[in-house]
Amino acid sequence: MGFGLKTTTGLIAAVLVTAALAQLSKVFAPLAAALFIIAIVWPVQKWLQSWMPRLIALAITVVATVAVCLGVASLAAWGFGRVGRSLINDLPRYQALYSAVVTWLDGHGISVAGLWAEHFNVGWLLRATQQVTTRVNTTLTFWVIALVYVMLGLLEVENIRRNVERLENKTAARVLLDGSAATAAKFRRYLLVRTKMSAITGLLVGAFAWVTGLPFALEWGVIAFVLNYIPFIGPFVATLFPTLLAMTQFESWPAVLGVFVCLNIIQFAVGSYIEPRVAGSMLSISPVVVLFAIFFWTFLWGLFGTFIGVPIALAILTFCATHPSSRWVVDLFGGPDQTKPGKL
Repeated sequence: MGFGLKTTTGLIAAVLVTAALAQLSKVFAPLAAALFIIAIVWPVQKWLQSWMPRLIALAITVVATVAVCLGVASLAAWGFGRVGRSLINDLPRYQALYSAVVTWLDGHGISVAGLWAEHFNVGWLLRATQQVTTRVNTTLTFWVIALVYVMLGLLEVENIRRNVERLENKTAARVLLDGSAATAAKFRRYLLVRTKMSAITGLLVGAFAWVTGLPFALEWGVIAFVLNYIPFIGPFVATLFPTLLAMTQFESWPAVLGVFVCLNIIQFAVGSYIEPRVAGSMLSISPVVVLFAIFFWTFLWGLFGTFIGVPIALAILTFCATHPSSRWVVDLFGGPDQTKPGKL
């Protein structure tokens, strides 16, 4: 009875926490983004404030962080802008392809015109435009709040560490300090690995586009580099858009299919073969856990949850590894080095 009561209580608590995270995403999601950024940039802040005033060091750190984020976003905007103009110019070709597909489907008893008229009308376009505008405004608000958290958090890191050290419960203090330090180190290594793999993916995609004669080889490489930071969804988008362009550039459907297949092979080879060997045992998490974390946090927090899902799973496993009572979670879902939090 005792074990059953504990299990039921744990499940109820998990459901309530999940509901709170979903309902209060505007509060918790920017906070999670800020904690991730603080873990990444804190060594820079610590080094700068060791030989200059803390506020000046904070200003330099924040400006550099914003510049890097805007630089990556600008690369994506540049790539999509160049490709998007080409796709718009090729609208007549896509219209011809659409007409050919509709004719073929109608010949096989599938009426597309009725479905199009029913679901894709002027009202749908207006609603879609409103949703995009709302999403842009929400994203800007999200990052402004996250930036405020980052600035305040960087100023409070040392104060929080001293407060934790003064806790009467020395076991809890050790778990918090060791877990935070290990998690921050793994976040930095995770981002470094993602950056390296994104660069490799971008180079391979760009080289493939150049060899096959697909226009905008440089742009496709840049887009693949940026989108590779978003697991699963990013690589899929990075293969879908070149395939759409290939439809108007190549004469045969086998060539278009070949482009799609080859791009997916590149993504799979980098993500499933090269990246695990470069990352080593640091990211030795069960693939099921990785997939669950991505879809779970995407469901709760949207696109940002897709990016932050794996780091959150890393953080949970790292904190579990710092205490004997929770180490079984690491033994079940983690990798070899997860059971040794001091080995970074």
